[in-house]
Amino acid sequence: MTRMYAVDPWVEKPLEAFVVEAGARLALLMTPAGQVIAQYGFTRAVDVMAAAALGAAIVASTGEIAKLLDEPTFSVLNHQGKRHGILLAGFDTPRGRMVCLAVYGPDSTPGLVQLFFEEFSRDVRDACPETEAPKQVLAADFERELNESLSALFRT
Repeated sequence: MTRMYAVDPWVEKPLEAFVVEAGARLALLMTPAGQVIAQYGFTRAVDVMAAAALGAAIVASTGEIAKLLDEPTFSVLNHQGKRHGILLAGFDTPRGRMVCLAVYGPDSTPGLVQLFFEEFSRDVRDACPETEAPKQVLAADFERELNESLSALFRT
């Protein structure tokens, strides 16, 4: 079985349950800015970084489209291909907004994945520790913090 890696241990059990129940092949939990909290199924750090960057860009662009349409937000996006489906969904936690990107195969359905995503988001909210005082992120620290996060995710 593919290993799951999490920066914060409180998210491991909810993500593991979501992956198993929804039949996800890949999963990524991140902030809307693309900071990775946990991942499942990725084997290369570069793939995690690419998925996080693309997911964050999609969330930002659909947020702007929602504003143009006078919608408060689009909370769930689901794309279905011939061999894979993708769920990209945001939810609020005590630590702020989080985004889940999940890739699933033909053995699952968009409705099933969304159902288990709702359960996952509740479990993450319940497990999430209280908000820490926000720290200022400096451009000079960005690369170091990114490398530390990737090292924690891949235990390198």
